Formats: sequence, structure tokens, C-alpha cells
Amino acid sequence: MSTYITLIILSGLVICSYMFELLASKTRLPSVLLLLFLGIGLQQAFTYFHIQTFNFQSVLPALGTIGLILIVFEGSLELRYESHKNKLISRSFLSALIILLATTTAIAIIIQHFSGYNFYVCFTNAIPLSIISSAIAIPSASGLDKQKKEFIVYESSFSDILGIIAFNFAINNRNITFSSFTRLGAEIVLILVISVISCLLLLYLMGRIGHHIKFFLIISILILVYALGQKYHLSALIIVLAFGLFLNNADKIRIPLFRRVFLYSHLPKDLVQLLQLSAESAFIIRTFFFVIFGFTMSVSDLGQIELLMQGVIILFAVYMIRFIYLKFVARGDVFPEVFISPRGLISILLYYNLPAYLQIEEVGKGLLFVIILLSSIIMSIGLLLTRKRASV
Repeated sequence: MSTYITLIILSGLVICSYMFELLASKTRLPSVLLLLFLGIGLQQAFTYFHIQTFNFQSVLPALGTIGLILIVFEGSLELRYESHKNKLISRSFLSALIILLATTTAIAIIIQHFSGYNFYVCFTNAIPLSIISSAIAIPSASGLDKQKKEFIVYESSFSDILGIIAFNFAINNRNITFSSFTRLGAEIVLILVISVISCLLLLYLMGRIGHHIKFFLIISILILVYALGQKYHLSALIIVLAFGLFLNNADKIRIPLFRRVFLYSHLPKDLVQLLQLSAESAFIIRTFFFVIFGFTMSVSDLGQIELLMQGVIILFAVYMIRFIYLKFVARGDVFPEVFISPRGLISILLYYNLPAYLQIEEVGKGLLFVIILLSSIIMSIGLLLTRKRASV
């Protein structure tokens, strides 16, 4: 393809994504679902016209990682801590933790039934399918009331973090012993210490950099810290969530030394610009990631009855567990929260990080695609029904 054709396609994708965002704000139909279908449509067009492309799968993990960082960072930058929110935060954390563990166990049993692999391998493969995608859930919750939106932001972010911790723990501990949990505790303490140091350092830099271009530098350092943490199997997404929360709530810290050294007069203005930059960057990355993922999928997978049935059974377990927990354990709101449990970016990233010896042929890209697609459709239907219910 010529340079100009490439530019036309790229700019066209961004324009389409923007139109999808407008449509999503009116209908609550997640733009991610439309982006996936757009990717599938482009794949069919490229195949029909015999247009050659390169291996897009090679860029998916990097694009997805940057998108995940920006989306979680954007969501956390909008959260203001108040003491009365302790109950909301603890409720969302418990919801993410208990539902993740219960769902992973249920999916592992289902995978073991139709694959025949041992439970450890099935459990590890089940983790990516059990995590709520903050990349889809957070934007989709934008039309909800403030409390429900904050619950979804916290829960999906915690689900991502806990899912990564569980995934790293599983692939690094084939034989689980007491020392495995000791090492896990030490790693969590280490990442919390790194989070505190990173937050202070990045805020200090923001206040001291006089150059008019500084926010991309801050985000680049944040991505660098995340990548270094992940390289050593630390759950570095905690740093991203902590930094966003820290920035938006730094003015609440009353320690005189902290206020004198780290706070500065233009911080509120900088936060607005940083939020705008991260939101627009996340929009671009999310656009290309989900279009490329749709482009790389095999449409023929949607015609395999066995594969569709496996996806339906897994999702039935997912939503049944979520409904039971929200209704009878948490005793909180069920609608539309029960529907906002999409699989997406984080599931894809962890799938690509599965070691070869743990991969199961039956749990391939086809099943992953079916579950992502169906969970997005279910969320769309749930949000639409909830909207109609509220308007009655």
C-alpha cells in the first residue's frame, strides 16, 4: 500500500471510532464492539481485493499494554477519595477478588471437562477469561450515575490488578507451597513501596519541569516503570492506579513537608491537561488495538457450533456467579452491574503471555474472540434494557 492510502485508512479508522463513541454515548452500545466488527469488515475487504498486509499480531501485545496503562490511568485520575467512599472501595475490591476466584475455578472445571488437561493447566488458562476488562467496562460505565460508575472503575481496575497477580503467581508456581505465598507477599510489599516512590518522584518532576512539553515525558516514565515491573513479574498495574489516585488526591495530604516540597500552584491546571492527554491517547490506542484484533480473527470460528457452545457455557457460569454474588452476598445493586463484566484487552494480553507448555489447543484465539464478542453483546443489551427501565 502507498503512503497516502495508509494515511487515509488510519485517519478513517480514527474518524469511525469517534463516530462510534458518539453512538455509544446515545445508545450505550460499547464502541469496542463496533471496532471489532470494523476490524472483521476490513479483513474481509482486504481478502476480497487481495491486499497484502504485515503480521499485525506482532504489535498487538505492545499496543494493548499501552492502552491498558492509559485507560486505568485515565479512570484513576477521575477518582476523588472521600472517607465515606471506604465502603464503596472495599465493596468493589471484595467483589473483584471473590468473583475472580470463583469464576476462575468454575471456568477451569469447564475447560478440564472438554480438554482433559490437569486442573493446574486449566486454572492458569481460565484466569485471562475471568478478568473484567477495564478497557471496555470503564468507558461503558460513563453514562451511569456517579456511584455506580465509581464502583465499575474500582472493580474493573482491581479485577485487572488481581488477575495479573493471580496469573503471575500461577505461571511461576507449578507446585504451590508456603514459600510461594511468602514470596507473593514480599512481591506485593515491594510493588507498594515502588508505587510510593514512583508517585512522589513523578509528582516532583511535574512540579519542576519548566518545559511546555512534559506530560508525555511523565506518561513515558510511568510506562517505563510499569514495563520494568512486569519484566520481573511484579503486578505493576498497581503503580498506574496508585499514581492516578495520588495525583487527584495529593491536595488532601496535610503533611507540611509534603505540601512544601511536592505541591505547586499549577497542579490543578496540569491535572486537567494530563487527564485530557491520557484520555485522547487511550482513545487512539484503543481504536487501533480492537480494530487490529478484529482484523486478525478468523471469522470461520463463529461458525463452529462446538466453539460457540463452549463460549456460551463459560459465559453462563460467569454471569451466574456474578449475579449470585451481587444479589445474595454483597446485597448491593444488581442492575446494570451484573451485565458489566466484559472480557477484552487484559484477557488478550494475558493469553499472549501464556508459556507454550501451558497453552491448551481448545482454549485458543477462537474461544477468546467468542467470549469477548458475546460478553460485549450481553453488556450492550443489559445497558440498553437498564436505560429503558430507568426511563419508564
